[in-house]
Formats: sequence, structure tokens, C-alpha cells
Amino acid sequence: MNFIDTHSHLYADQFDHDRNKVVNEAILSGVNKILLPNINKSTTNKMLDLCKKFPNNCFPMIGVHPCDVKEKTIENEMNHFKKEVAKNKYIAIGEIGIDLYWDNSTEELQKKIFKEQILIAKKFRLPIVIHTRNSFDLAIDIVEKLNDNELRGVFHCFSGDEKDAQRIINLNDFYLGIGGVLTFKNSSLKKILHKINLDYLLLETDSPYLSPHPLRGKRNESKNIVIIAQEIANTLDMDLNRVADITTQNAKKLFKV
Repeated sequence: MNFIDTHSHLYADQFDHDRNKVVNEAILSGVNKILLPNINKSTTNKMLDLCKKFPNNCFPMIGVHPCDVKEKTIENEMNHFKKEVAKNKYIAIGEIGIDLYWDNSTEELQKKIFKEQILIAKKFRLPIVIHTRNSFDLAIDIVEKLNDNELRGVFHCFSGDEKDAQRIINLNDFYLGIGGVLTFKNSSLKKILHKINLDYLLLETDSPYLSPHPLRGKRNESKNIVIIAQEIANTLDMDLNRVADITTQNAKKLFKV
């Protein structure tokens, strides 16, 4: 059984003391590919260093996270982003999007930068990985307006309702990223899963964040993809191998890994 963690920040400081061990444990658990979304200029080198150590297992993305869209620094961040994406060594543009949970004062600037990064993704024919905390309607409105045959991607950490899921599916070539939230006691995602074809789902951990039950409160790791996949299998009364096979093929199709 092989799995792909399509969203993991294993280059983060939380893994500085045991990063190699964490990657190796993920591989031993069947998670043999880990996709790394970038955050900002300061995280790029650590991410690339990890990919050099594990060239067959770790794959980098490039993007400016919406929480790093600030008036004083965004020009520098975007210059870095544009230089890096032109090097053609990244599998996707991400993590990009809109975040109105931490700071809604930058909403207009976030929308502008999100659009700009989408257009660059289309130019380089790369998928996009979309962050939508407290901003799903705003973000998908933008994607819908810019959508065409050149655009594809995933809505990271999906936590919406059936209507939201259908809007994503209607885009064509877009997926729902399912992570540890699915395992939470009061998660509404379990009901929605019954109404979504598995062909539209990707597995993700968002390590070191959003650890699945029963590990909530602890550092999340890519090996925990297996817990999330098992929850999908249990919810849909489906064999775990089938969940692994379909979601892995979905990830390979989107990211070309």
C-alpha cells in the first residue's frame, strides 16, 4: 500500500531535531511521497534542502502564503517567488490563497496577490494549492473567474459543506484536500464524504499542524496519513487498499509525481 501526503511542512522548525527520522518513518508507513508547500522566502532553502536529501520522496512547491502578504514585504516576497518559479524545479504553486482568520485588513492585497500567483501558475502550467481559512467563498469566486483548461489544483484542508464541495468539483481538474479534521469527533466531513466520489479527494496532513484523533495536541507527521485514510475507509465502508490506490492516483494525476 502506497500513500502520498500532498501537503506537509516537514521543513518547519518543529522538525529540526528529528527531520530525517520523521521522513523515514513516513516511508516505512507506506507514505513514500511527501509534497511540500512553501510559505515564504525564508522557508524556501530549508524546503529545497529536504528535497535534496530525499529526492525520490520529497517534492517542493513554491508560493507566498496569504499570511505573508504584507504591504511592507510583499514586493520582496513576490520577486523571490517569480525568480524561483522560473527555475522549473517545482511541482506546484502553493501554498497560496486568502486567510481572513488572522488578519482581514489585508483582504484586498491578498486577493490581488492570489490572482497574480494563479496567472503565473497558468503560465507555467502548474497546479495550485489553495489556502482558504475563513475565505472559501472569496477564494473560489476568484478561481471560478480565472478557471480554464490551463488551471488545476486542490483546495487544501477542505472543511466546507456539500455545496462548497460541488463548486470545487464543477471547476474540473480540482480536488478536495482531506486531512486530520475528518477524524475529529464532531466533524461534518463524514456526512459529506458519502456524497463525493473518491476520485475528487487527496490525502494531506498539514504537518506539523492538525493532528488527527487520537493524536490531537501533538505534532502532526506525514506517517499519520494512514490514520486519515483509515477514517475514510471506515466512513465509506471501503477497503483501505482502495482508498490508498485511488487517492494516490489522484495525487499523481494532479502533481505529475
